Amino acid sequence: MDALDAKILRALADDPRATVMALADRTGLSRNTVQARWSKLESQGVLRSFERRIDPAALGFPLTAFILTRVIQRKLAPIAAALGKVPEVVEVHGLGGVTDMLIHVVARDADDLYRIAGSILDIDGVEQTTTALVMRKFVEHRLAPLIAELIGDPER
Repeated sequence: MDALDAKILRALADDPRATVMALADRTGLSRNTVQARWSKLESQGVLRSFERRIDPAALGFPLTAFILTRVIQRKLAPIAAALGKVPEVVEVHGLGGVTDMLIHVVARDADDLYRIAGSILDIDGVEQTTTALVMRKFVEHRLAPLIAELIGDPER
């Protein structure tokens, strides 16, 4: 990743539906350079799924919660597989420290969240859960400051 890649990423962040030509115009790079670098970024997994842009509330899931979970370590793989089958589980992180997993879930309402948390607790190998309901988001998911730093433009 270099400053040219970061310029392309910033232009994509500003206009995710931009064409290669529009990105070339915006960045001052040639169309071929933008196309080659975009392809490289995609193949390296730098560009993530469009799903991250969809608001779960628009799908009928306005509640967001994080479930801190302690598990039996030797059962991590089957627990992860079971969590992958729960539609309301948005993301799962393995943690180091006093808890083993951070499970990001969405729910329709409090009763739905209670059901989801119970279904997670019912998974074989899950020992304990603590649910934290998100009351407000103060900083949206963002990478623009990091991209600006790579470009050498800390003011953006």
